[in-house]
Amino acid sequence: MPTPKRLAGTFSPLDFQLVLLRRMADHNADLVDEIRHELGIPLTRMREANRRWQAMIHSPHGRGALSRYHAVLGEPESRTPRRVGDLDCETWHWPVSFWPELRFELLVSDKRSVGNEWLVRAPDAPAPDLRTLEDLTPWSCTVEEVAGAFTPAHPLEGEPPARSGLAFIAPDRNGVRREVAAEFAWGLLQRVAVSG
Repeated sequence: MPTPKRLAGTFSPLDFQLVLLRRMADHNADLVDEIRHELGIPLTRMREANRRWQAMIHSPHGRGALSRYHAVLGEPESRTPRRVGDLDCETWHWPVSFWPELRFELLVSDKRSVGNEWLVRAPDAPAPDLRTLEDLTPWSCTVEEVAGAFTPAHPLEGEPPARSGLAFIAPDRNGVRREVAAEFAWGLLQRVAVSG
């Protein structure tokens, strides 16, 4: 069995994006299949990338999250200081070719521990105009954008970093306010459930 160091050394940024897609396939298999077919990536490669990623995460000799991401993705495109409560942190961003308008973000504390691990809008990319339920389409927006557009939004229990959710009130196209539960994978909107 390869060591965690060898696994990371042969695990490419493309493989990492396949890991992101693997979780998203649970919600939007058609969108995932579209990307795979466009790029000529077989389903077996996506499954193998996910298997290897899980092996790195769960290995008793594995790296910490920050070292793992750094080994797989290389140097971040940017590192930006951010204050979170009483903590001095940095956000590290990497480009993701499957979603050129997004970046993969880590929130790194001053003790080098990792908080958020998700997709965010690139600084130079236009943010989506989120006003109604109809604007909330799969892969159109990030958790931060939805939380900012429909306040107050409350987190739902999930399995970070791969899954998270928000509960909020949003109007439909006729102005009727609805209760919404939005599901995200790696910070990218996957689907919404509407009640009320």
